[in-house]
Amino acid sequence: MKVAVVYASTTGNTEAMAQAAVEGATAAGREAVLVTAESADVQDVLSADLILLGSPAMGDEVLEDSMEDFFTKIEGSLSGKKVGLFGSYDWGDGKWLTDWEERVTSVGAVLTGSVKAHLSPDDEAKTAMKKLAGE
Repeated sequence: MKVAVVYASTTGNTEAMAQAAVEGATAAGREAVLVTAESADVQDVLSADLILLGSPAMGDEVLEDSMEDFFTKIEGSLSGKKVGLFGSYDWGDGKWLTDWEERVTSVGAVLTGSVKAHLSPDDEAKTAMKKLAGE
């Protein structure tokens, strides 16, 4: 099983979550591909059995620009795909992730879960990421 972990990170917090996902996927015997949103190949990501997308909350709780651009490219092709979401935030309550979940499910994707971390991911968030990628 192939797991594509695509992320955007500005401070390293979302990147740490992505790396925990790769650890979880590898520990479960899955092939894991880790790539940033700005360098991700659309077809390679869409060919994965599980797609994990991560972005920090930016501005008024929106996706980071490179993730918004990448997500817009794949959004119309996610119907029936298994997708998990993750990211970190500093202010607010994580509304950017709730909004993103709605976008994912509205196009017919199967949302496998989501993980958010306030600032740097703690052990609980890292464990949740490993589980998201390994189940």
